[in-house]
Amino acid sequence: MARPPARGDPSVTAPATPSPAPTTDVVLALACADRPGLVAAVSGFVFERGGNITESQQYGDTLTGDFFMRVDFADEGGVGLEQLREDFAQVAERHAMTWQMHDARRPLRTLVMVSRFGHCLNDLLFRQSTGSLQVEIPAIVSNHRDLEGLAASYGIPFHHVPVTAQTKPEAEARLLEIVDEHDVELVVLARYMQVLSDGLARRMAGQVINIHHSFLPSFKGAKPYHQAHRRGVKLIGATAHYVTPELDEGPIIEQDVARVDHRLAPDALVTAGRDVEARVLARAVGWHAESRVLLHGERTVVFS
Repeated sequence: MARPPARGDPSVTAPATPSPAPTTDVVLALACADRPGLVAAVSGFVFERGGNITESQQYGDTLTGDFFMRVDFADEGGVGLEQLREDFAQVAERHAMTWQMHDARRPLRTLVMVSRFGHCLNDLLFRQSTGSLQVEIPAIVSNHRDLEGLAASYGIPFHHVPVTAQTKPEAEARLLEIVDEHDVELVVLARYMQVLSDGLARRMAGQVINIHHSFLPSFKGAKPYHQAHRRGVKLIGATAHYVTPELDEGPIIEQDVARVDHRLAPDALVTAGRDVEARVLARAVGWHAESRVLLHGERTVVFS
């Protein structure tokens, strides 16, 4: 008479349990005129397709009557991103929404532009390499060669595109070629000390983030730390904003400050401001990559 196998007998193989199908995490961001039933329309859409909302934020501007919403949900019903987009288009049309929906885990293809100050570039590259920033950097563009070695250390192609007053149109045409070659979705000016032309700023509206080494709207333009020193400020700051044709006037995404005093010369203020610049830019890029920044005229709504 055969005995039942002992518990843990290596000769006994348990029946295989099928692995669950991978679930797509989806992010939906939208804006429209505020009216009753918008939250219900979005949550009902997700529920009817077997989705599970994991994060939801909304804002209604009582001054303008505009409504903004960002929803993360798991596609547990297995509908698929393309079908979800097709289905939601009908909801969006009904409520006159502007919207975007994409895979929440997909890194955003981000081109970084830089001149000679490398602290912001170095910070972005490190954060990308450790997975703490949801971007993929396929290329770096610079009007100088100073940081070519840094790009090489991360294995990222470096494009030297010199810029002069006479060659600016050709340089910007080359930049657009690189954007197209690498399917770039966001351009980051990480202390890129050239002003983009009005035409380029308009063409890439909402797709270019700049870090300005000042707490805007104070000290716009060149050498803001020197301007701050002349005024004897006690706080220096940095501002990440979208680029528009108006210099340093684009919608602000993030700002931060550091305390200083009369003992710091302009060069010391530059040094003190580097950490502020790097962390402000990283937060702005991260929020944009996660669809947490919605344009609201000359302002932004940031679901941080």
